[in-house]
Amino acid sequence: MAETKQRIRIDHWIAAILLFTMAAIAFINVLSRYLFHFSFAATEEITINLFVWLTVVGSGIAFERGGQLGIVTLYNVFPAKFKKVIILFSSGLSAVLFLLVDIYVIEAIYDELTLFQATSPALAIPVWNYYIGVPIFSVFVFTGIYRDASSKLDGLRSEGGN
Repeated sequence: MAETKQRIRIDHWIAAILLFTMAAIAFINVLSRYLFHFSFAATEEITINLFVWLTVVGSGIAFERGGQLGIVTLYNVFPAKFKKVIILFSSGLSAVLFLLVDIYVIEAIYDELTLFQATSPALAIPVWNYYIGVPIFSVFVFTGIYRDASSKLDGLRSEGGN
């Protein structure tokens, strides 16, 4: 039996670290409320923003695994030549969507740095620090879209569909 060696994936580690951090923060806050009748105000702020980052990283993992929305029944009806076009079109639309998200978030970061200079309510951290994770972690989304399209196109080639 051939042994397959698992690669260490940075996106999986980031997702695990973010999820663990969120769970630890929530657990500490629950203990604090129960034992000391005191709640940390900053926990909600931190957890919500980590959740946004986790969603972006998780979206990349979902794309790679083919977990995005699709119309499989309609896709299966088409001949192989059209399937290639559909794969490329779907991947292109997904990439454009996340590119637009990144553009708007980068504009928001620019506005926060130059105009508003808002700080978060609980920790008084500049808000752009929370925003910056979205375009950074979008790298994993684009990688997931590419990997999904590549595996689907390779599957078409192995079926003999050009």
